[in-house]
Amino acid sequence: MLRWVIFFALYIFLDWYAFKAFKSITKHPFIYGVYWTLSALVLGNFVYEMLLNPSHLKVLTHSKSYALGFLLVALAPKLILLVILGFEDLVRLPQGAYRFFKKDKRELGYFPARRAFVSKIAIGLAAIPFVGLLYGMYKGKYDFRVLKYTLTFDDLPEAFDGYKITQISDIHSGSFDDREKIEYAIDLINEQESDVLLFTGDMVNNLSSEMIPWKDTFGRLKAKDGKFSVLGNHDYGDYVEWDSEAEKAQNLEELKAIQKDIGFDLILNDNRFLEKDGDRIALVGVENWGRGHFKKAGDLKKAASKIDANDFKILMSHDPSHWEDQVIDDDYFYHLTLSGHTHGMQFGIEIRGWIKWSPIKWRYKYWAGIYKEKGQFINVNRGFGFLGYPGRAGIWPEISVIELKKSPRNA
Repeated sequence: MLRWVIFFALYIFLDWYAFKAFKSITKHPFIYGVYWTLSALVLGNFVYEMLLNPSHLKVLTHSKSYALGFLLVALAPKLILLVILGFEDLVRLPQGAYRFFKKDKRELGYFPARRAFVSKIAIGLAAIPFVGLLYGMYKGKYDFRVLKYTLTFDDLPEAFDGYKITQISDIHSGSFDDREKIEYAIDLINEQESDVLLFTGDMVNNLSSEMIPWKDTFGRLKAKDGKFSVLGNHDYGDYVEWDSEAEKAQNLEELKAIQKDIGFDLILNDNRFLEKDGDRIALVGVENWGRGHFKKAGDLKKAASKIDANDFKILMSHDPSHWEDQVIDDDYFYHLTLSGHTHGMQFGIEIRGWIKWSPIKWRYKYWAGIYKEKGQFINVNRGFGFLGYPGRAGIWPEISVIELKKSPRNA
């Protein structure tokens, strides 16, 4: 309850403070009415969905997700206004104090009037996240991008020179609300005609039943050498309230069965070999291992127990913190690790070759794209779906296509 009291207090303060920007540039009551009406509707809808609208097992439903989304749309521009107006007040405060002690009260009081041009600039800047987040909810969440990478290795087996991998991650099928867009994305994946398809976890938000309406759609995925998968933290059903542990375990078994029906070979702390013309690549898959409070079911030693130290190795591990904390310093050399999990926070600024930024970088060192440490590569996929905020702004849904190449001097 205390959390909600704090939330209401902060929301009302932020609303009141941001309103000052509008108040300094217009006296029109209609503008004031629109501002406070929209603010009240957003807050009221959020409170209703989160506190009063019952949902099975406290699952984040579509309506709850959109309530959260509209709250973010409302809060983000107000935070911009808070920062800019706050800086202006840092200038106004000493001026007001000086007038107070000099007893130099002006017509409107000791403090100088807020400058209209500053408020106009603040509102203009605040409009950027407002429009961007709305666009992300309307279109950005299905703006699928195919990102292609070529990685070169000295010890890549000859037969795998030019081998193509398609990676998808973080499907989060429970969030989908547009079948046509998902069908398009499946076609886009198949158009890549990759040799193998690898899925790195989080097929659902929480419940195996979320994937049932999409089984046939994802069953159309194809790759010449097969489709392989691992589990992500959301696949275990850890974020909902179950009536019993048996019910939770049954949910996971049902999800495993669904993955099999779709055609995925689910690798649980184990490995497979991809073979071609007498050469082979070891494909290693671990269960979820995440830093902090995230599930640590992944067992790298067990997963690699049947492979040789000299094998060329591709590791599928949902959370990139596993790569940073355990994989790159392991006794075995993992040439390429494929992860997801971060979603790039579904928000940021990215112009390929110029800038790549998201607030998620303050939580994860490796959060999107290709990284290399100690001769080993990782690709952190930005995610296929979305969760929480029902959109994507600046960080678009990704289909990764990675081509393996043998170094010319060793070809």
